[in-house]
Amino acid sequence: MDVICPKTPIVWDGKSFTRCFENMVLGFGANMITVAAVLVLGVHQRNARTTRNIGIGLLEKVFLYILPAFGSCLSFYEMFLLMKSSLEGHNIEYHDWLFRCSQFVSWMAILLVSQFRYWFHVFCNPILCCWWILKPVLEIPLLLTKFSSLEVMTCLKESSSIFAEFMFGLFVIVVKAMHASKEEREFDSIEDPLLSHGSAERKDHIIDADWKFSSCFDLVTFKFVNMMMDLGVTRQLDFKDLVELPCDLMPSSCHCTLLRCWVAEQNKHSSNPSLFRAMCYAYGWPYLRLGLLKAINDSVGLIVPLLLNRLIQFLQQGSGDVDGYILALSLGFTSILKSFLDTQYTFRLMKLKLMLRSSIMIIVYRKCLFINLAERSNFSDGEIQTFMSIDADRTANLCNSLHDVWSLPLQIGVALYLLYTQVSFAFVSGVAITILLIPVNKWISTMIISATEKMMKQKDERIRGAGELLTYIRTLKMYSWEHLFTERLMERRAMEVQHLSTKKYLDAWCVFFWATTPTLFSLSTFGIFALMGHSLSAATVFTCVALFNTLISPLNSFPWVINGLIEAIVSSRRLSKYLSCPEHNSEWEQSSGGRLNTYGPSPCLFESEVDASANPRAIVFQNASCVWSSSYEVGHNVILDSISLDFPKGIFVAIIGEVGSGKSSLLNSILGEMHLIHGVIQSRGSLAYVPQVPWIQSGSVRDNILFGKEYDARRYREVLQACALDIDISLMIGGDLAYIGEKGVNLSGGQRARLALARAVYCDSDIYLLDDVLSAVDSQVACWILQRTILGPLVNKKTRVLCTHNVQAISSADMIVIMDRGHVKWAGMSASFFVSPYLATYVPNNSKFLLKESIICASDELRSNLLLESDFSMTSEEAQETAETEFRKEGRVELSVYKCYATFASWPVVFVICVSAFLMQASRNGNDLWLSYWVDTTTGTENTRFYLVILSIFGLANSIFTLARAFSFAYGGLRAAVQVHNKLLNKLVNAPVHFFDQNPSGRILNRLSSDLYTLDDSLPFILNILLANFYSLLGIVVVLSYVQIIFLLLLFPLWYVYSKLQFYYRSTSRELRRLDSVSRSPIYSCFTETLDGSSTIRALKKEEFFMGRFMEHVTLYQQTSYSELTASLWLSLRLQLLAAFVILFIAVMAVIGCRGNFPLSFGTPGLVGLALSYTAPVVSLLSSFLTSFTETEKEMVSVERVVEYMDIPQEGLQGSRSVHPEWPMQGQIVFEHVTLRYKPSLPAALNDVSFYIAAGMQVGIVGRTGAGKSSVLNALFRLTPVCNGRILVDGIDVADIAIRNLRGHFAVVPQSPFLFEGSLRENLDPSGMTTDEKIWEALQKCHIKAEIESAGGLDLHVKESGTSFSVGQRQLICLARAIIKSSKILCLDECTANVDTQTALILQNTISNECKGMTILTIAHRISTVLSMDKILILDHGNLVEQGNPQVLLKDEYSRFSSFARASTM
Repeated sequence: MDVICPKTPIVWDGKSFTRCFENMVLGFGANMITVAAVLVLGVHQRNARTTRNIGIGLLEKVFLYILPAFGSCLSFYEMFLLMKSSLEGHNIEYHDWLFRCSQFVSWMAILLVSQFRYWFHVFCNPILCCWWILKPVLEIPLLLTKFSSLEVMTCLKESSSIFAEFMFGLFVIVVKAMHASKEEREFDSIEDPLLSHGSAERKDHIIDADWKFSSCFDLVTFKFVNMMMDLGVTRQLDFKDLVELPCDLMPSSCHCTLLRCWVAEQNKHSSNPSLFRAMCYAYGWPYLRLGLLKAINDSVGLIVPLLLNRLIQFLQQGSGDVDGYILALSLGFTSILKSFLDTQYTFRLMKLKLMLRSSIMIIVYRKCLFINLAERSNFSDGEIQTFMSIDADRTANLCNSLHDVWSLPLQIGVALYLLYTQVSFAFVSGVAITILLIPVNKWISTMIISATEKMMKQKDERIRGAGELLTYIRTLKMYSWEHLFTERLMERRAMEVQHLSTKKYLDAWCVFFWATTPTLFSLSTFGIFALMGHSLSAATVFTCVALFNTLISPLNSFPWVINGLIEAIVSSRRLSKYLSCPEHNSEWEQSSGGRLNTYGPSPCLFESEVDASANPRAIVFQNASCVWSSSYEVGHNVILDSISLDFPKGIFVAIIGEVGSGKSSLLNSILGEMHLIHGVIQSRGSLAYVPQVPWIQSGSVRDNILFGKEYDARRYREVLQACALDIDISLMIGGDLAYIGEKGVNLSGGQRARLALARAVYCDSDIYLLDDVLSAVDSQVACWILQRTILGPLVNKKTRVLCTHNVQAISSADMIVIMDRGHVKWAGMSASFFVSPYLATYVPNNSKFLLKESIICASDELRSNLLLESDFSMTSEEAQETAETEFRKEGRVELSVYKCYATFASWPVVFVICVSAFLMQASRNGNDLWLSYWVDTTTGTENTRFYLVILSIFGLANSIFTLARAFSFAYGGLRAAVQVHNKLLNKLVNAPVHFFDQNPSGRILNRLSSDLYTLDDSLPFILNILLANFYSLLGIVVVLSYVQIIFLLLLFPLWYVYSKLQFYYRSTSRELRRLDSVSRSPIYSCFTETLDGSSTIRALKKEEFFMGRFMEHVTLYQQTSYSELTASLWLSLRLQLLAAFVILFIAVMAVIGCRGNFPLSFGTPGLVGLALSYTAPVVSLLSSFLTSFTETEKEMVSVERVVEYMDIPQEGLQGSRSVHPEWPMQGQIVFEHVTLRYKPSLPAALNDVSFYIAAGMQVGIVGRTGAGKSSVLNALFRLTPVCNGRILVDGIDVADIAIRNLRGHFAVVPQSPFLFEGSLRENLDPSGMTTDEKIWEALQKCHIKAEIESAGGLDLHVKESGTSFSVGQRQLICLARAIIKSSKILCLDECTANVDTQTALILQNTISNECKGMTILTIAHRISTVLSMDKILILDHGNLVEQGNPQVLLKDEYSRFSSFARASTM
């Protein structure tokens, strides 16, 4: 200092810096640093070969060119004044000259560089960015010195100069944030040197290291998200644009940890394992370490009120000591530190939550793969789907709640202690109010827990019912039962909403108590303190106000934390119960003969009796008894009783028996799907299984056949030929890569059966279990499959077990087993069967019983027929559709979506909510302003009662408006939830069938489960927070602007930065939420699909393959969630830093304003204290407002997705003509030139078809698979509108009749029998219009009365999808349902396909005798079914090629029908 300032070598004179120090160090030194940095960087960038030109708008040009020009002019004017003073003889110090000249040079250097295109790279260098912030701060002492002169012009000039520097620095930082490119963001960092060498090489390196965490700085500031954010602003995001998933978040590694701990937990606590304990073992230590970070974060947060107290005391004293600046800067920098700690804690906590969520989802899916059907019977499909869609998320929310359980009370406790230091024991009154509310909240929490559990049960039932409705929608439309099922779902929804409303209104009371607690706390504390005779000071009051504000967040959060904890515990218990179910009860051993599969409670006993290594047998039953109930249930209903069988290797076994005799159960017992209560079942070698109802996964034909195995072209081709699929596939669009919809909706029944068979044959297993695979195809195709597949070279050396009613198959079998009511009635080789008394029972005398030789001779002729008249998939009943990718909207959520939600909630309710929230905030701000007025106008204890009364009025008003807001929000949210569900359900139910063919049920169910849950619960919650945050921020802005007028200068630049940030973030966040919803749908679709086909997957040992597929879906979902999380934290950090800057600014200005020589007054000490106390919540509120705003927009995506389904096409429910209740009275049907297409681009499924059916006629519709048989019924029932022609029933065009009225007058038995969960009486007569006597009579006619009586009568509970009965029994029940309806038109879609031949003949006689006078349309695969009918229609590729009396056509050897009969074996 002696060299720089020889006259005044000291820095501080006791009150301020010396003038020489200010001019030379803070002024001249800072300016020269600016000049040097700008010029050196400018020269370097000019020599650089590649620079990027930044496009800027008009506002940016003003800041870039006008501000430096203004600063230059101002500096030049100061130099002119100095020169004038010097010429007038005044003594001008050299440091004044140096300071003003350097200031002018620095502005000129900036103005010079701004003219070049590389200005961005110079001004926005990271180190210079920090300098632009620091330089105006260094000049504040100069400003204070000028203010001390009290010369207005001098003060104005200096203020303008510093303001210009401040605005220019702010402009540079904003431009840096908004316009930096992806490469610049990765390249420039705070750690870069001022001059960068080898930039091209380093840039290449950075591009190669795309999306990686390049440094600790990147991780702390979430800089790695910038690339994705850039893309989100410019275009619609795709999955490839997401942030790369870190290794520790990969689901493949996450779930192994939890699974290992869960297995250990099961071994340790086998009677009552807890998923919660397993989660603690898996992730306990990382979670506890996060607790330490949480404690540090909370501690730093509590330092702010202490600093505030000291600062207010300093301001009251009005001294000019440097301590004020230290306190102000400490307050600002503490807020900055808190911002980094807060975001890092949230980041690591949410990473742990994502790990936990993915782990739970995968082990739930894994359980679905490994638990057999008997054990799974304890849970409905809807309940299991809820485990995946809701319970996994809720359980993972434990991560949020557990630390808050100890953290929030600790924060409250410390805040109370600090209150004690301010108001002594007066705070006890506030504590008393809080303690009194504890039992109230405890009671409310207990009620909420009960309501939540009941709500979840009803939700499970509703989702299960919705899944049932979507699965069987085609059948329900044919029955005209949509309204009945809608009513059932509405009843379940009403029960769910009843419990939801209980929960929501209890939540409203919770919100009311906890929101009004701070106001009541404030009122009682200050009231008691004043009545005790103490005088209220600004420091005391506003430190307490700041502490009350600190209390608001933990007090408001605590009930939600408790609720979240309760929900998580309930969900974890539900998951524990499901996950603790025993898995596939089998032991795998290696022997010389291959893999040995032994099922049973005591396998060791059996193996001691049978030498496994020398055993030539493929399957052995020894005194085995099985049930379909789980191992936990008592009182078993035995399905298979004392079965003892022995199947040698390599033989063909036919399992025969009447409907419900236990054939399918026998196959399932071999698979281990049943609960074995006695004996042993043993199978040697690998298994392949084809269920009676074929299971087809969505994907290509090739994917369905390969099923995860390697592609072998030769075997693949042989399998297609053997299963008669080669011609079908050659005619499909895309060949074997053609997409098959969910459950094979775009394939005919026969094609589904052959595809499932092809999958089993391709896997080349040792044992084939085939459940009635021949019933779904016509007789010629059945003959081909039997000859070329079951008896063909691909599997003829393998063990084949076939459940069948097919006479050909029985004649070709090596061994025959006859089942009867769960017992083996007879078993032996085929030679013994041919001479047994059972031959006449199972092989009718009038059948053409072919031997193996005749089958072989017929095969060549059959192949030629198949080639000429192939199963043409393009004209199948459900036309070939391409898979539609789920639609995803772009851009911001439209205003119309918000309006829709407001309409659902009711506009008057919305108005009440907004007004009550506004008045609630106004009363609270009024309360604080009144306190400020109180401390400013009184110095003692006079008029205390008057001030307390006014304060009490504000407190009472706040409580009333808080209550109004809480309950109006609860009511509005519930009303919207009810309205949305009802409208969505009605729209879905009235949608045409092709909508369900094009949209997988998982996608639709996602709307009815996850999206609806968002509308029920999380959307009203986040909207409530948004509204509260908005009014709180508005209140703070109004109060700060009133208290410190200079705050308005900062308000507009802050709003500009804030709006840019939120626009930048929201563009990405919307797309991320949409991607999140889209990535979630495949998880549910895959899960639903796996639930249906789990037995096939287990049989083929493809659990690991499906686990891998599911893992891919979860990984994508995890990546989307991780990107969403990091983007929100990117925003949160920047907003918190912005808020910290506001605190720093107001604190510094308050210190400056307290100096007596400052020309502007910032008001009374009370108002200054109020302003400072209001800055503390800005940190959380500013961040919370935008977070809640963007979260609301994300949640509104669910409303958007639901509203999207409210615009789906609808069936024409209204008719132009009404019909008599007894119509049709005759049953006459006329098709006139009817053409039907499933899609305009596809060939006609019915092509100009015309025929006449007289009243009372029995008509058979015959044709190959996919010929258009079911399309006749689709046209008649108007499931698909006809393109041309018309259909008349009793002379009335069916197109003129209301669609439900039309379908309700016809009776139908569909190809896939449909039973729903409920009583058998409800299944037979859902409307409840028929007497029990009539129902029993119908069951007697269908030969199923005895089985129903023994099972429990009409009140018997039918399980989901009718699994209580065999497929054949289900078909008989559906036939009984049709007979009960007594319509003049009865449509049978191969209703005898799944019953044995003898029962089929009896049923045909029943239909002939009991349905006289009715017009009967029968789609038949068996020729014997149509021989006795009055007329037959033969279809081929959608054309009616032949019609007439079957007996007449049979005699014509050239007719199509006679060729069918020759190839058929009935």
